[in-house]
Amino acid sequence: MSAGGVPVVHLRAVDVWFADGPHVLHGLDLSIGSGEHWALLGPNGAGKSTLLALIGAQRHPSRGEVGVLGQQLGRVDLRQLRETIGTVDVRLRMPAGLSVADYVLTGVTQTVQPLTGRYDETARALAAELVGRFGLADLRDRPVSVCSQGERARARLVRALMCKPRLLLLDEPAAGLDLPGRADLLAALEDLPGHDPALATVTVAHHLEELPATTTHVALLRDGRFVATGTAELLHDTTALAACFGRPLRAFTVDGRWYASAVARPEEDLNTTPAAAR
Repeated sequence: MSAGGVPVVHLRAVDVWFADGPHVLHGLDLSIGSGEHWALLGPNGAGKSTLLALIGAQRHPSRGEVGVLGQQLGRVDLRQLRETIGTVDVRLRMPAGLSVADYVLTGVTQTVQPLTGRYDETARALAAELVGRFGLADLRDRPVSVCSQGERARARLVRALMCKPRLLLLDEPAAGLDLPGRADLLAALEDLPGHDPALATVTVAHHLEELPATTTHVALLRDGRFVATGTAELLHDTTALAACFGRPLRAFTVDGRWYASAVARPEEDLNTTPAAAR
């Protein structure tokens, strides 16, 4: 919970449907507390992006209540609320001509293009500190267009932290990364709780291998409904995983990180730990 016992995110009986379109979320209840790190998992079309848009104050629910950082959607200026939420989205355009340092500064206002009048010395000092902490100091003057995918991923994360968020949303932050790039990004994410114990995060991922070891909670979503929510140990529930993804799966950890494998034969024991994790 956040200060005063108010959840960082609170959903009650939330539905979302589109005019002349599908009913994509159904009766969702969820509470995310301060310092919790959630993974949002489910197959394509489950409604993950729509749910993240609600939590990120990008849209209103069709029915139900959504509370974010103590504010109820429908009773608050969404533009102002969005400036207090850190967002990492690989689909958000990175202006090619911007240097890493200038790109990071756009996180102050959560805008695509720089608004230089909004960047005071405090913001510039924070940007320099974060760029250094996440290993980008030598790249601060390099255009983002010539950075590697891994370097861009860390730059997106640093940008998202510029508003000193209490809530950080990560929409497939490791998508498209090679193994070294993913390792660097996960290390950066796992570093966050040590610097800001109150920060709450929600990470959308298609693969368990893309989740940081600091993940504390999991929400499994299928067809716009929660199959199950709970602590990260929920990933050991093979029945819940099968119900979510539509086929038998097992999850296991190696050095604190999560991995998953499909069960090749129906008769195979779902609770048997793969040899790689022993």
